[in-house]
Amino acid sequence: MKKAIQLLGMFSIILFVSCSGNDGFDGRDGSDGLDGISAQVFEVDGVNFDFEADNNWFATRLTFNDFTNFEILESDAILVYRFDGEVELSDGPANNWSLIPQNFFVSQGTLQYTFAHNFVDMDLFIDGNFDMATLSDDFTQNQFFRIVILPGDFLSSKLDKSNMAAVLSAINVDEESIARISMK
Repeated sequence: MKKAIQLLGMFSIILFVSCSGNDGFDGRDGSDGLDGISAQVFEVDGVNFDFEADNNWFATRLTFNDFTNFEILESDAILVYRFDGEVELSDGPANNWSLIPQNFFVSQGTLQYTFAHNFVDMDLFIDGNFDMATLSDDFTQNQFFRIVILPGDFLSSKLDKSNMAAVLSAINVDEESIARISMK
C-alpha cells in the first residue's frame, strides 16, 4: 500500500509540473470608455399641450435631438418628472417633482399625465375620464418637465425612481448641472 501511495504522489508531481508552460501573448488592450453610468438629464420649460378632439386628450411631442446631442439607444429607459411647484423647507425652498404617470382628481373627474417614447422622440399625454375640452389651462399650458435618460440595464436596480434625489445621486448628476431648455 505504501508503494501505491508513493507511486500516486510521484504521478501527481509529474502531472502538475508538466502542465506549466508559456501563457501566450497578451491580447490587445480594449477601447477606453467613460467611467460611470451613461445617463443624461435635462429640463424642458414652457411645454404646451394641444387638444385632440378625436382622442379626447391633450398631447405634445418632444424630439430628443432638439434638446440634447446625447445618443439615445432603443434599450435606454426614459423617466419623466413633472414640476409641481416649490415647497418651503427649514433650509429654504425646494422644487417638488412627480414621476409620470401622475393622476389628478378634479371636479370633472380624473386626469392623468402619461407618456410614450422611442429613441427619437417622446409623446406626452393628458388623458381623462371626462370631456377634456373643459380642462383648465393650468394643466395644459406652460408645463415644466425633467427628462432622465438611463441605460436600460440600470433600471433593473432597486433604485426608487420616484425619488428624484436618489436617481440623480445614482447617476452622479448635480442639480446645478442640469440643462434647462425653454420652449417659451
